[in-house]
Parts: sequence; C-alpha cells; structure tokens
Amino acid sequence: MTVHIEREREAGPRSAERRGPDGKPRRRRGLRAVLRRLRSRRILRLVALSPLTRRILVLNVVALAILVIGLSYLGEYQRSLVASELESLTTQARIFAAALGESVVVGADDESFTLMPEQSRALLRRLIEPTRARARLFSVSGTLLADSRYLMAPGGMVQVETLPPPPADNLIERLADRTYDWLVNTVPRLGKLPRYHERPQEQASDYEEVAKALTGATATVVYSNGVSGLVLSVAVPVQHYKRVVGALMVSQGSTEIDAAMRAVRLDILKAFAVALLITVFFSLYLGNTIVRPIRRLAAAAERLGPGRVRSAEIPDLTGRGDEIGYLSGALRRMTELLWQRMNAVERFAADVAHEIKNPLSSLRSAVETAARVKDPERQRHLMAIILEDVHRLDRLISDISDASRLDAELNRAVGEETDLGELLSALVEIYAASDRPGKPRLDLRLPADDRLMVRGLEGRLAQVFRNLIENAISFSPATGTVTLSARRAGNWVEAVVEDEGPGLPEGKLEAIFERFYTERPRGEKFGVHSGLGLSISKQIVEAHGGTIRAENRHDAAGQVKGARFIVRLPFETDGASQD
Repeated sequence: MTVHIEREREAGPRSAERRGPDGKPRRRRGLRAVLRRLRSRRILRLVALSPLTRRILVLNVVALAILVIGLSYLGEYQRSLVASELESLTTQARIFAAALGESVVVGADDESFTLMPEQSRALLRRLIEPTRARARLFSVSGTLLADSRYLMAPGGMVQVETLPPPPADNLIERLADRTYDWLVNTVPRLGKLPRYHERPQEQASDYEEVAKALTGATATVVYSNGVSGLVLSVAVPVQHYKRVVGALMVSQGSTEIDAAMRAVRLDILKAFAVALLITVFFSLYLGNTIVRPIRRLAAAAERLGPGRVRSAEIPDLTGRGDEIGYLSGALRRMTELLWQRMNAVERFAADVAHEIKNPLSSLRSAVETAARVKDPERQRHLMAIILEDVHRLDRLISDISDASRLDAELNRAVGEETDLGELLSALVEIYAASDRPGKPRLDLRLPADDRLMVRGLEGRLAQVFRNLIENAISFSPATGTVTLSARRAGNWVEAVVEDEGPGLPEGKLEAIFERFYTERPRGEKFGVHSGLGLSISKQIVEAHGGTIRAENRHDAAGQVKGARFIVRLPFETDGASQD
C-alpha cells in the first residue's frame, strides 16, 4: 500500500479568470496565436533587419548567453551547499545513532549486544519525523532492520512518497520551467557522481558508506538520481559501549540545494533579461548607426551611372570621425576625381578633334585643288602641302596615341632604380653625335661624387628630358647654349634644363603644360610640333611622384634671357624612396 502526498498550488483569482461563464475552462491561446498578435503589432520586425545588424545582434546575444551560462554553473556555490548539508546530516545521524545505541540494544555482554527491530523502527520514525531526511538502520550482519519511509498500519507496511508539484498551467511559467530545466541540464555538474540505485531487498553491501560505517567509520557519499537532482547520504556506526551493533544511513534529496540554486539562477536570469534588452537595444542602435550611412553611400554610388554623374552627390559623413566618415570622404574624393577625369577626357577628345580637323581641312582643300589644277608646278606644290599635312597628321596621331595609353602604362609598370646622371649623360651624347650646323650647344653639369638615384621607368624619364631638350633647342638661337644640370636637394633629385631663348609669356607658366598648347618660336613651320610634349612630360613626372615647373631666367638688369624647366624626383636610397 502506497500513500501519495501531493503538493497543491494555491488557486488564485487568475485561475477563476481562465473559466468561462458556464464554469468550463476557457480555451488557451496557442503559440501561433501569440505570434500572430505580435506580428499585427509589428513587434517581429527583427526578421527585416539587415544582415549586418543581424550579425551584430547575434554575436552580442550569443556572447551574453555564454557568459550567463557560465555564471549559472555556480559550481563552487553548489559544492559549499552540498558540504553544508552533508555536515548537517552527519550531525543528525550521529545524534540518532547515539539515541539508538542507548535505547534499542539488548544483550548481557559484548558478544550478545543486538538491536531490537520493532523498537528500532518506532524510535527511528520518531527521530526522523521532524526532518526531511530518510533513515535506514542496518544490523551488523548487513540486514535492513528499519526504514523511515515505511509505516506500520493495520493492513501492513505503508510506503510514503512525496510527489513533485504539478506542472504550471500558465504558458509563460511552463516556458520558464522548461528554460530553467534546459539550462540546468546544459551547465556542467559537480563531476562524475555514482548513480543512486535502490534494490528491492536492501543490504549493507549495496552502499559503500554503510559498509564503512559497520567498520566504525563515518562516511558520506553524493549520488546522482539520474535527472538533475542529487542524493546526499551519510552513514555512521551505531555503538553500544563502544561496540558497533549496526549502521545508520541518513539520506536526503537536494531539494533545498536545488531551491537555493534555482533562486540564484533566477536572479541571474532576471539580470540576463535586463542585460538582453539593453544588448538588443544597443545592438540595433549600433547596427542602425552603421547600416544606414552605408546604405546611403551605396545608394549614392549606384547613381554614378552614365548621364547621372553630374547629379550624383555622395553624402558628407566626414563629421562622424570614424571609418564610415573616412569612407564617405574617400568616396567623395573618388567621385570628384572621376568627374575631373571625365571632364579631362571630354576636353582631350574635343582638343583632338580640333587639332585633327585643321590638317584634314588643309589636306582636303589641297586634294580638291590638285584635282582641278593642270599646271605641273602647282600640282607639285600642292602635293608637297599634302605630304606635309600627312606627316603632321602622323605625328599628331602618334603623340595622341602615346598620351592616351600613358596612364595605363604608368599604372601597370614597375619602376626600377635609375641613375639620373647617367641618363642625362647618355641623352647629351646622343644629341652631340647627331649635331648639325645651326643648332645650339648642349652643356651638362653633374656633381662629381654623387649618384643621383631615382625610381621609375627609364624610358619614360628619358622621354621627359628629350621633350625638354628639344623644346629648349627649338627656342634657343643657333649660337646659344642649352644647359642641363642635376643635383641632390635633400630627399629630392633636382634636374634643370635652361635655354637662351625669348623666355616664356607672362601668365602662361602653367598653361604651357596644357595639351595642344600652340605657343611656338618665330619662324618655325606650322605643324612641326603637336603641342603634347610638355603635357606628356608633366604627366610622367607626376606619375613618378615628382613635380615639374617652368620659370624665366633674368639677367642683372631684370631682362628675360631664357627659360628654365625644373624637374624634381624623389631620391632613391637603400631601395626605398624618402619623402
């Protein structure tokens, strides 16, 4: 016969509210209904978050959850509670064993001391009743004499069991209980504990602590009941005149320990709930702070299409002072450079069309006239004009082609160390070898014991100085001198080309580097130069990290006595240029 003692929950006003007018329980709303209600209130808008915001949210929540799970372990706190309960059980067991040893032992001498079963059961039940523990008494032979779980009744022995409380009838409470059970089963336990197992016919040998108690020692064991609770067991010897006449085993579940652990864990979970709300709020705020400006920048960048560049405007977020502000500034600079490049391409195309149109017009006029003219002398003159226009077109197209592919070549090519002094010496030797009457003399001035190393494309650098030398020769008188010099100036190598010509027009020191600039010396045949030389030279020098500028040379009286072009390139030392 078994009597079940059931713990009842107090029925409050909320229980009455769950019943309808007819007294029947109202139908509970399921999880789907709750979710539909939340969707109707637009609370579940998290699913519409951007991927970056979701990643930020997940990472922050996972990190917080791992921290909470770690805190919920509470291993040392649980060990202290277990040790305290074992100490209390040991004290109780020793008191009970002393009472049994003095009250229910019979025998005339040491050899005949025994425990009386009936009296032992009654006394043991009376002693253990105020506590929540269970007591079992074993004889010296290992036989179970008394168990506080069984009561004597007119119909025989009655077993008393305490049932767990019924499950919660509230959805939130059930979810909370399940969450807590999952959390308890997830966190690590005290370690590998022996499994508690109870046989129908118990013997002292079934329990390690009882076997030790029969030898006169006090022993404690912590068992696992296979779910999430513990069974704390203490066994002490029952002695009469210092003779062991039996062993008393007092065991108790971990109800109080679990309640204390639950209270602490619930406090942690409450703090976790508050921290979770704060984390979610700040994660959404952080995600919105990052995602919104990035989306604005992306939308603005998508508007940079054909025919829409002029109307596209990258938002100015540089005031943020962070990486997004830096990205905004970079995109704005890139857009500005793109617009400048497109304007430059448009101007270059217009200039090319204009420059090609002139020789083509002359060529067409000469061809049309040659078809009507019968005079051989005039025909030869027209054919000479046609040939000059063809040569002019050829030079112009070659220079245009060189200028158009210059950017791509400079961006792809890898520069090498170049001795600028040796480069200038080789150019001077080439011009000296092809020297013709009526041309100015070249004079080269270099430092004696200093190598002028720069990093760049030797062929393109040679093109720069060939353009400058040819420009200086074309403006210098036949008896004049073109002077080339180079020197070290701090972390730069400075090369100078000077002529003795009429100098540069005032106000045109920057314009001469523009494409198709047409200021030429007097007496020069039209079309000899394309007007791209100085523009290409400037493009090459700036691609090498240098600068080029022009100025006039003056004598003591302040009169212009020639032009000077100064090229500055970064000095190369130990394989790395210095700024």
